[in-house]
Amino acid sequence: MISMDNGIVSKPSPYSVSETIDRLVAVLEAKGIAIFSRIDQQAEAEKVGLALTPIQLLIFGNPRAGTPLMAAVPVSALDLPLKALGWEDSQGQVWLSYNRPDYLQQRFGLSDALIKNIAGIGALVDQALA
Repeated sequence: MISMDNGIVSKPSPYSVSETIDRLVAVLEAKGIAIFSRIDQQAEAEKVGLALTPIQLLIFGNPRAGTPLMAAVPVSALDLPLKALGWEDSQGQVWLSYNRPDYLQQRFGLSDALIKNIAGIGALVDQALA
């Protein structure tokens, strides 16, 4: 795991970026969590003639979980719905990164009761990487 003091958790993946995100999508869909968007940053870069290592952003969530957070602190919608980023570093290692729930709690001053709504993201990522 990459250790950064910026609220981001990055876990190594034994799969390609595309397969890593596919696996996370499968876990989320099995739990009834909505997939709002999947952005292939590498493909978008290639459209304008630029090179980029594989990077895909997945935006997902459950309105029943996220809406109370946004109702309490509307600017939390800057980081909600939840996001996960699959990316490949310069050595070819693939990572799956996401914002730590406790970081979002501190950033937006969310209560313990509210942060429980999104606290399971780490377990979902772990399932996808298994």
